[in-house]
Amino acid sequence: MREINDPELLNHYLQTFELEAAFHDPLRPYLTLYSFEQGEKICSQDEKAQQLLVLVKGKIKIYTISKEGKTLILSFKNPLEVIGEIEYVRGAPILNTVEAVSSVHMIGIQHRWLDRYGKDHAPLQRLLLEIITEKFYIKSNSMSFNLMYPVEVRLASYLLSVSYAESGDRLNGQLNSTKVADAASLIGTSYRHLNRVIRRFIAEGLIERNKDGLSVKNRDGLCELANENIYE
Repeated sequence: MREINDPELLNHYLQTFELEAAFHDPLRPYLTLYSFEQGEKICSQDEKAQQLLVLVKGKIKIYTISKEGKTLILSFKNPLEVIGEIEYVRGAPILNTVEAVSSVHMIGIQHRWLDRYGKDHAPLQRLLLEIITEKFYIKSNSMSFNLMYPVEVRLASYLLSVSYAESGDRLNGQLNSTKVADAASLIGTSYRHLNRVIRRFIAEGLIERNKDGLSVKNRDGLCELANENIYE
């Protein structure tokens, strides 16, 4: 993580995502723009939450780690997304680990400044409420999706979620063998059944197996099969 000392870029993000009202003038001096590299952890489960983060560029994944050390990917997020709003409202430790899937820019602000200048600021509170309710809505849709659609559709959607494209350069979705079990848990199927579907996707030319694991080969075909990208 590094700080980006570029007020013009920060203002650009505030304007682009219409955040100027939420982060009004008293809060503005305490906003910090951060950069994270691909694969870098943004925050870790059970750590003390100290700031609110707003994703304004790139893609992140959110996952939880069990006491036994097993990892379960919960979702992938693109801008605009807020990280840490539940922890801020509840005063709780960080619920899940967040990691950069691509190069990421995030706007951060410490809780103490939110308490001083934002606690009674209606536009900011409305933004937090909208973000929280949107997450509940997405979670409900995801649960219904896992119950109503076949594994083929769910896997196609998952593979699209782990793909990322920026400025015309595509990073194909990679799924190595150690992550297949996590994918099976996320989409609600068995490891054995998921492997059968993977072999079918390879035979149909949708994905391919290489030394790094699995990569998306036919993105358009996956999009047609998935219909919608439920895991984002």
